[in-house]
Amino acid sequence: MRTTQALTITLPLEMAQMVKDKVTSGQYATESEVIRDGLRSLAARDAAIEKWLVEEVVPTLTALDADPSRVIPADEAWRRIQAHMDARTLKKRGE
Repeated sequence: MRTTQALTITLPLEMAQMVKDKVTSGQYATESEVIRDGLRSLAARDAAIEKWLVEEVVPTLTALDADPSRVIPADEAWRRIQAHMDARTLKKRGE
């Protein structure tokens, strides 16, 4: 049973040249290997985003829903950030 499928794709000229350059440089044996590696990288990025959403974003939103008093308004958050940056600037100057 065949485990691959041939596809015909169209790429912008810059991307097509990048694929060819990867093969010419010897980094990859074929253009298909370049595309496969790119798709593996895309799959890894998608998996990392999914993991972040499930493990960090959802629990954070759940915690905030459970205790809305923990939310800081955006203008207050920016004020705190600016105060922190100002303090660091003064410290660097020795003031």
